[in-house]
Amino acid sequence: MAIDMTPAAGVGSPTDLEARGLKAAKPWFTGNMITALIGGAIFYAFGHWLGNAIASNYSVVASGAGNEVAIYLSLIFGCLGWFVGLGALNYPIQKLMGLEPSEPPKSEKRTFWEHFTYSTDHKVVGVQYLFGMLLYFLVGGLLALGIRTELLSPVNHIWAPDTYIEIVGEHGTMMMMMMTSVVMGPFGNYLIPLMIGSKKMAFPRLEAVSFWFTVPSFLILLSALWQGGFQSGWTGYAPLSIQGGPGQSDYDVAFALMALSMICASINMTATIINYRAPGMRWSRMPILSWGMITTAFTMLLSVPVLFDGLYVMSLDRGVRTAMLYAGHGGSSFLWENLFWFFGHPEVYLLALPGFALTVEMLPVFARKPIFALKTSTAGLIGVAVLSFFVWQHHLFMSGMNPDMRPLFMLTTELISIPTGFLYLVAMGTVWRGKIRFEVPMLFLLAVFWNFLWGGVTGVYNSDVPVDALVHGSFFVMAHFHFTIMGQLIFAVFAAVYYYTPLIFGIRLNDKLGKISFWIIFIAFNSTFLPLFMVGLLGQPRRVFEYALRLQHLNQWVSVSAYVLGFGILLYVINLVWSLAVTRTPAGPNPWESRGLEWQVGYPVPRDNFEKIPVVHRDPYGYGTGDDTPVADLNPVGDVAAAVTGGEA
Repeated sequence: MAIDMTPAAGVGSPTDLEARGLKAAKPWFTGNMITALIGGAIFYAFGHWLGNAIASNYSVVASGAGNEVAIYLSLIFGCLGWFVGLGALNYPIQKLMGLEPSEPPKSEKRTFWEHFTYSTDHKVVGVQYLFGMLLYFLVGGLLALGIRTELLSPVNHIWAPDTYIEIVGEHGTMMMMMMTSVVMGPFGNYLIPLMIGSKKMAFPRLEAVSFWFTVPSFLILLSALWQGGFQSGWTGYAPLSIQGGPGQSDYDVAFALMALSMICASINMTATIINYRAPGMRWSRMPILSWGMITTAFTMLLSVPVLFDGLYVMSLDRGVRTAMLYAGHGGSSFLWENLFWFFGHPEVYLLALPGFALTVEMLPVFARKPIFALKTSTAGLIGVAVLSFFVWQHHLFMSGMNPDMRPLFMLTTELISIPTGFLYLVAMGTVWRGKIRFEVPMLFLLAVFWNFLWGGVTGVYNSDVPVDALVHGSFFVMAHFHFTIMGQLIFAVFAAVYYYTPLIFGIRLNDKLGKISFWIIFIAFNSTFLPLFMVGLLGQPRRVFEYALRLQHLNQWVSVSAYVLGFGILLYVINLVWSLAVTRTPAGPNPWESRGLEWQVGYPVPRDNFEKIPVVHRDPYGYGTGDDTPVADLNPVGDVAAAVTGGEA
């Protein structure tokens, strides 16, 4: 059941503080990005000095090798200074001093500058995530264009070999690391409390911290380019990662910070959905996006700490010369591969699950039909989440794993297509014979099915050992996961941004520009990645910038298509920025005629979401049934719990 926190009577009120013998303490200062950068710079310098003081007598440092201890400590202390300057540590430090921190006064109207501060309002955090993830995605896209520019010719080179590998590693890490929270960050934080009838997230400070971890992670990852990059690629394979320069240390710390962000976000999301659902919001009535968020959160909680442990082991090998990952001194690089992929393959579904949930959430609005087999879609999400932990070793088919283990992991990898198929068929059943409205979000949603069909079918081939022996490490695999991830997830995100902009900003994006950008993105995306299946089958390996002359024409086609794709995405971003900053066309209340609880509060969404905790009567997908019963009572009278038949939460 949702928890109603009343500030006047809750813990922390003046009366309560006096009864407990405490005194209220005002926040020392309200930080922002500028003070955070200043704090980070000061603490960075201190960490670098401390690292040099500690490790100056190490024989490896004295002999002229790099001081990795100083690099790690400077980055760690720099992140600590970042949070000090942001004001994120005011609350815990004051609690440790025996003071009861008081919250700054809240106003109903959110300001532009508030989005650059440490805010505990889940709606502000959602907007911060939205534009943060958009920035990270665009930077990763520019790096991809750098890769395709180099591959225009196999003999005339733009980048040096080392530089090319740096760009490939940065692009892969930026997309696979930073984009993991592209749905849970903006849409999970903003929408889930509204969808389940809650006034807030369970742990608002943890929610705020989860976003502000991503900013130093992004900056540190970018800084690797100026320090020689990392030759190990986004997977960080040992022993290359142990032998790498300072850029590899940036990879370790950036990935660790993003891991901490995911852990904080998943703890918060899980606690919110389990404990903060409104009366009547039974598990069977929960929106499918909420199911997508909680299955993703559980998957994060079980997989991301394993990645963090692997990064810690790698940092010890690099910083203080342990040998856990270095076979030459008794370690094993297979340890890293297993630790990494135990996170890395569930991570694929950390991207796919919320993308599917977003898609199924929006489909009935434009098909004007209830979700076909709602419980089956929920079972599909849970099935994918569970099976995702039994497939990681298919990444080691060609790495020397025990051949007797190959059939098991080949089977589990193929089995995961069954719950995935549930989700696909539920979506097809929802669209079938619906009164489809071909609005811009619906166009992106329909494209999701076409793109994921290519990704899903080719994934079955990759799971088979004989075929994997042929295509492993080739552009065939690269085309597969771009169709699976970008073709599914990013298209769903583009649909969601267009769909939820009226709720978040009260603005309707330009329809004509939206449709033009959609067709450019859709056609150019397929024109970019479909030919890469053939390029891979013809033998072109990934991460190599010289290839057979006979493949030049195909690569030129792909590179030109990639630039057209970049133009289409730029047009989409221009539509978003221009509509929000210049034209500002009012969307009106609930322009898509959605029955979702999140659309019933109006714009702007009140600071506390709901005046009273609502009572939920049904799921929000009753389109075209003729039943106009409201999804929830937003102003229940009397005892809220008694208003729910059977008293179920």
